[in-house]
Amino acid sequence: MKRRRPLRALRRRARRRTARVRSVLLRRYFLPRRQGRAAVLHYAAVLDGQTVNLHARMPHWARPDEDARIELKRRGRRLTTDAKVYTDHDGGVAMDAAILLGQDVTGLPLTPGRWKIRLRLSRGARRRALPLLLVDLPVPYGGPTRPMEASAATGDRYRLGRSVTGSAQVTFSRPQPSAEVVRVHVTHSQVDVTFRVVGGEPQAPSVEFVASGRRLEAGVERFDGGLWQVSVPLHLMAPRRDRAEQWDLALSSDNLRTMRLGRRLHDVRNPGRVFAYRQTAVTPVGLHPMLVLPRYTPAGNFRIQCSPMTEAV
Repeated sequence: MKRRRPLRALRRRARRRTARVRSVLLRRYFLPRRQGRAAVLHYAAVLDGQTVNLHARMPHWARPDEDARIELKRRGRRLTTDAKVYTDHDGGVAMDAAILLGQDVTGLPLTPGRWKIRLRLSRGARRRALPLLLVDLPVPYGGPTRPMEASAATGDRYRLGRSVTGSAQVTFSRPQPSAEVVRVHVTHSQVDVTFRVVGGEPQAPSVEFVASGRRLEAGVERFDGGLWQVSVPLHLMAPRRDRAEQWDLALSSDNLRTMRLGRRLHDVRNPGRVFAYRQTAVTPVGLHPMLVLPRYTPAGNFRIQCSPMTEAV
């Protein structure tokens, strides 16, 4: 572990140096030579994890009455969608586009890899193709939310970038399998956790509840809509000491890697606070009362905290 940290730091510094060199080359060399032959993006972002939003300033010769299409190209394959060219508030010509990506959400059916983004203009018999220059890469913003890193529906990842000469690109990658919690219901006798598996279909799945020195295995029930549910009696999770015990949930199957149940396909910075559950007081048969608190760790992993109920509580 100690060796990995300096190596990661070296890689981050190398990436930052490379990005600075590319930015200098773009601004001092490529951008001046492509002025008038390309549209310059003033805004580019993937807002909801699967929709690319673009706003560009057009060259001086562009006209607002031209038909416009966004083209994504990779290895001879081309996909197109609508764009809008119009007169901006300052009298210049601008372009807007919102590109939904992903066949599962009725968007453009991209395949994994890097796709070039271009703008195609047509007016009568005249046809033109313009590169879209991405001078500044998207910068993460502050606040309680952050940009979606993946599609909440499919887990697919779309990342905006640029070529050496500044042309905008979008890179598509399939999701790593993950188990996403959908609902949690605590009764006086058991806890039910409903979840879905993104990026894979588990075969013969089971869920293991793991605490310090303790393990409970529970079967999984399949529901419609790609949902699964696991239930475990609370008397089996009662704390054995005078302190809280933390139960983590891990999904195992015959064909997928073992993975922690959690909630990661979201845009909040503090999942434990935003997706908070109510603490429930229960009394398992034959045992002392206890407090059950489902919660999320800062990393988004799901955890069930079981605490003995004291007189103070």
